[in-house]
This record gives sequence, structure tokens and C-alpha cells, in this order.
Amino acid sequence: MPTPRKSLVSLEDTPFYHCVSRCVRRAFLCGIDNYTHQSYEHRRDWVESRLLELAAVFAIDVCAYAVMSNHLHLVLRVDVALLDAWSDVEVVMQWQKIFKGDDLNSDFIADKIIEKYQEKILQKRIKEYRSRLSDISWFMRALNEPIARMANKEDKCTGRFWEGRFKSQALLDDAAVLACMAYVDLNPIRAKMAQAPEKSDFTSIQLRIKSALNGEQPSTLLPFVGNERKNMPKGLMFNAQDYLQLVDDTGRIIRDDKRGAISQSSMQLLERLNIPQDNWLKITSDFSRLFKGPVGTLQELDAYCEHLDRKRRQGAANCRRWLDSA
Repeated sequence: MPTPRKSLVSLEDTPFYHCVSRCVRRAFLCGIDNYTHQSYEHRRDWVESRLLELAAVFAIDVCAYAVMSNHLHLVLRVDVALLDAWSDVEVVMQWQKIFKGDDLNSDFIADKIIEKYQEKILQKRIKEYRSRLSDISWFMRALNEPIARMANKEDKCTGRFWEGRFKSQALLDDAAVLACMAYVDLNPIRAKMAQAPEKSDFTSIQLRIKSALNGEQPSTLLPFVGNERKNMPKGLMFNAQDYLQLVDDTGRIIRDDKRGAISQSSMQLLERLNIPQDNWLKITSDFSRLFKGPVGTLQELDAYCEHLDRKRRQGAANCRRWLDSA
């Protein structure tokens, strides 16, 4: 029996989660189907456009993504602070950007007079909207359902387009987050769909590289904000250029299937993460095979399991081997 989603998500331990959705049927999400020889490349734009649209609606940040031939990888961050900062009106406005509302919602947004009995209905709705706007399951639902309808219409068929459940795993510390992001960003290179990160279409790494060329960071992705300090802005606590260099170095080694060389700046970042180079290359090549559950050091894994009242530490052996071995 699948594990309930509430038993996998613990915002007390981490706001970061790796999510994977896979297609069913022989039909591809995008790319060229070797069986039918039909191209579905245009569907990449469907997915990316919808994904970045949702990032501006939900209190959930997109850290990394890669749209592959028959599956989708995401690294997401739940932003509870943003959700708490939204007023009731803002919550309703955010919800109606992607879901239909009714006259009561419109009257509330327009600050029209609301009857007493309607106030109770509204308060119940707002509570529900708040919960859903920070819920990874609702985010994935809002992403996957429109894509499935469009694909089914194009394929002239009915039924499931995605597997019944998407996979999600908690990323419990900075090393797990950065390693998973690099794994996701390097998916097209491992699959030999691209020769370099900047040529990996419909990925977060390509978006970050394009923005970096203009000295910027993409507004639709969670930014890198540098080392931890006072008055820390929201973002990933690493330098953007360091991350891009690390992904480029790692991609060259994976692409050429050689040991290769990690630059000095990348080595410094790996030392900060306390991950040896060989471990890093293994993790960013086989992340999904190595880790089936939560990912992090044993200390973080223990706390996560305790908070969710889980008796078994799934994946503890690989967490110890690859993340606690430095």
C-alpha cells in the first residue's frame, strides 16, 4: 500500500522536496517516440509554461526542473512564511488565478458587503485555500491535470496520462538539496539528450545560465543568495556562479564518461557540503536509484523519522555511505 503523502512531508524538518511524475501508456510526454516516430517536442513548452505559472501562484518555489521524454523532475520548496504573510483577500486572489471562483469570491475581493451566513462560507474556503496553496500534492495536481487533458485531446484517447501518484522525497539538508538539484539539472546530459547544460532545453539550468549571461537570476526560480548572514533574503544559501560551475564540471565528467577534473571553486563547494568528489559524482549520476526515501545525514534522518513517528529509517544505509562518509 502506498505511503500517505502526509507521512512523507514534514515541514518541521525541511521545506525542500524532490518530485517525479511519470507517464503511462507508450505515448511520450515529449520528445520523439521511437515506437510511433511521432514528435511530442511541443509538449515541453506546455509543461514548462504551466510550471512557471504555478510558481507565481502557490506558496511553493521551484528550485530545479527537467522535462524528460516520459517523466518530469522537480525540486520544490514550500514557503510557509509567504503563505502566512498573505491576507485573506490575497489568498482568494491567488487561488482564482488558476481555479474558478464564484460571485461570493468576487464580491469578497471587490470589498462588497457580505452577508453573515456568507462570512462562514468564506472563512471555511479561505482556510482550505491556504492549506492547498502550500500543498505539494495540489501543486502537482494543478500542473499535471491540464497537461493530461491537452495530451489526451491531442492523442484522441481517454484514460490516465500520468501514473496515479507522483513520487516525492524529503531533502533534509543543504547537501541533499544541492545534490538533487544537480542531479535534476544534469538529467538531459546523462540521457544523452544534450551535450552541455546550456543546451539542455526546458530545464532550470538552461534558464539560470541564460539569466547569468545578463548578470541576473531568473525571477521564476528560487534564487541563490550567497552565504548565510544577518537579514538573510529568501533563497538558496550558495553562490549562483559556484553552482553553475559545479554543474558544468560535473556534466563534463558525466558526458565524457571520464574521471575529469573538478575546478577549485567546485572543490571548495564540495568541501563545504562535506561530500568527497567520488561520492558527489555517484550521487549526481544515480540519485533516484540510491535514495528511495528521505535524503540527508543520519542526524537529520533521525529527526525526520521521529517527527513523523516512523519506526523504520528508509534508506539509512545509503545516506550513511554517501552523505556521512566524509
